[in-house]
Amino acid sequence: MNSPLQKVLIVDDDQLVADTLTMIFERSGFAAEACYSADDGLRSARRFRPDLLLCDVCMPGRDGLSLVQEVSQEMPSCRIIVFTGSYARIPHVQACMDRLAQPVGVITKPCPPEDLIRRATQMLAHTG
Repeated sequence: MNSPLQKVLIVDDDQLVADTLTMIFERSGFAAEACYSADDGLRSARRFRPDLLLCDVCMPGRDGLSLVQEVSQEMPSCRIIVFTGSYARIPHVQACMDRLAQPVGVITKPCPPEDLIRRATQMLAHTG
């Protein structure tokens, strides 16, 4: 009997990035879905119930940090990785993530796809 695919929700306002990451995760054996804003990401998370949220930090309107906080509260078993292209924001991002109950991975972009898949797999292995 096959186990169900682990689900990954990717939220990035850059549609090309989100769609590309979705394709990479699908080709790596995950069920993946893309959203292009924090508000759409929250609606999708409530419906899709992801095992992993991969979320950009800087997005127009509501940022990824507020999305991560809500998902973390509503879905405590969901693993979370945030990514940012702004190295200057990393200390602020890490400080925000340290306040959450579950561990949150922080990755800078660009990130080689194999590194991202490895990091996601490691985080998902530590569910429970």
